Amino acid sequence: MAILEIDCPVCGEVLELSAEDRAELNPGDVIVCDSCSAEMEVTRNGEGEDFELELLGILTECPNCGEEFEVTDDLLSAAPVIESADGAAVSLVDCPHCHARIELEFEPDPAEPSVSGR
Repeated sequence: MAILEIDCPVCGEVLELSAEDRAELNPGDVIVCDSCSAEMEVTRNGEGEDFELELLGILTECPNCGEEFEVTDDLLSAAPVIESADGAAVSLVDCPHCHARIELEFEPDPAEPSVSGR
């Protein structure tokens, strides 16, 4: 049985979809990366390699309270960008659950930005 391998646009983790998995997917369905919790919508599911995903959102886990929350464009646009202890530029966001300040670092990638929680 053929396995389709797709790189997560956020963390680069390889997502493997079997023919059975793909048979159950329709455009509009959402796949969540097991590694970084990025949400991707299936936009095309044709034959063979004819498969496309669109990044919908990124979930991160608060290191303080352990609750997950979505990193949205609005959240990032309101967040100040500071220099972290290791010299990287990070966005400083508030956890919507416990209001802890969290540094999110974007890793440069020409195709899509990646987010990693700190």
